[in-house]
Amino acid sequence: MLRRLHHEQPASFEFTPANLAWAKGQITKYPEGRQASAIIPLLWRAQEQEGWLSRPAIEHVADMLGLAYIRALEVATFYFMFQLQPVGSVAHIQICGTTSCMICGAEDLIRVCREKIAAQPHQLSADGKFSWEEVECLGACTNAPMAQIGKDYYEDLTAESLSTLLDDMAAGMVPVPGPQNGRYASEPLSGLTSLKEYEKGRAKHNGSVQLAVDIGDSVKRIDGTEVPLLTPWLGKSSAAKAPAKKAAPAAKPAKADKPAAKAEVKADAKPANAKKPRAMKAPRKGGADDLKMIKGVGPKLEQMLHGMGFFHFDQVAAWSEAELAWVDDNLEGFKGRASRDGWIDQAKLLAEGGQTEFSKRVKKGEVY
Repeated sequence: MLRRLHHEQPASFEFTPANLAWAKGQITKYPEGRQASAIIPLLWRAQEQEGWLSRPAIEHVADMLGLAYIRALEVATFYFMFQLQPVGSVAHIQICGTTSCMICGAEDLIRVCREKIAAQPHQLSADGKFSWEEVECLGACTNAPMAQIGKDYYEDLTAESLSTLLDDMAAGMVPVPGPQNGRYASEPLSGLTSLKEYEKGRAKHNGSVQLAVDIGDSVKRIDGTEVPLLTPWLGKSSAAKAPAKKAAPAAKPAKADKPAAKAEVKADAKPANAKKPRAMKAPRKGGADDLKMIKGVGPKLEQMLHGMGFFHFDQVAAWSEAELAWVDDNLEGFKGRASRDGWIDQAKLLAEGGQTEFSKRVKKGEVY
């Protein structure tokens, strides 16, 4: 199925302050040079915030990760969990249409969506509150037919019960998710056949439904204020202003914390042997070299290098070890990449008119 960006796009996108803190926390899960691995959680958070993924949102995430826009677009258009068009302001209804649900009445649910929301999937209702689509198996076959609405499953549906759910949501209510026919979970329709002794003492709702009820954000857009934005791998909250000075003394006695302490020192102070390379105010008359031919340099890094005064392969090729250390330390968000990806050796070959395996792939259009 061909998936395109929507023809109408907002002018810009920004994460809320709390969601931005969350996103930056996610990026710290990955080592230097591997921040692109955070692409899916960051795109998902953008969608959770806005309801769908706009082009500005995709490009904003790409900029945060130092990715070419095409790379982020490839991910967003490949995975069907990403909505590329506006969805209902209240809820987007995903009707499971695979075998079990289809046999048990999914077509009746789709009919309700066509009648109460819009004639075609991915269209907004007249009031803009709802949208719908048919999706592949959502894995709740025992409770067929079912739909995912917002973050939760609504199971054991009928045309009547789905219609009531839509009316309730339109009125500002959040119906309790889970089975809609009185079933507790996915036990036989005729009732429990085993473990009956536990039936009386069980909670009001099954585990997943109880959690949804407790959180209460079933169809709510996420702005980052719902739960603490924890980054346990750092031992602190990503939303908080990290009191680095206070944390340092506690970290000194522990061996495991020493690498983190060193990283903080490196981030705050330049290496002793660092020396800024000779820079240029503008490229030579022939124009700047395509620094993206160097493996590890994307559009954002190329722009950053231009801002530092580096436009040509021979400039990079001439860096000394001390100058390389300076560049590594000043690549904000990409520290260490120049030495890790061997920019100097690549630049030497390219400056002499040669080609690297990577630059050959760029010229063939295999890499952007």
